[in-house]
Amino acid sequence: MYKQVIVVRADLKMGKGKIASQVAHASLCAYLKSDVKIREEWLNTGAEKIVVKVTSKGELLEIYEKAKSLNLPCCLIKDSAKTQLKEPDYTCVGIGPAREKEIDRVTGELKLL
Repeated sequence: MYKQVIVVRADLKMGKGKIASQVAHASLCAYLKSDVKIREEWLNTGAEKIVVKVTSKGELLEIYEKAKSLNLPCCLIKDSAKTQLKEPDYTCVGIGPAREKEIDRVTGELKLL
């Protein structure tokens, strides 16, 4: 089975709409970096997406680096601070679609947003 996980920084206190847009950016970006065959299988089996949280920029960057080191399709999103954030900052990471077991090695201990 395949899934996609989006990791969101909870410490930024973004509004619901801002979180939704950042998650969408991360989902699409990571999707476009994944293998075409995996994308097709993922789409044909329900396109499972999980959104989890971290509490700091450091945690977010650690997750991103770990996903990269495991060669998972991943994308680090940086907001340009045109609406809610006061300065540009990293908001979330998209990982996958990829095999569940591989993604769980990176995000399996994180709590749901």
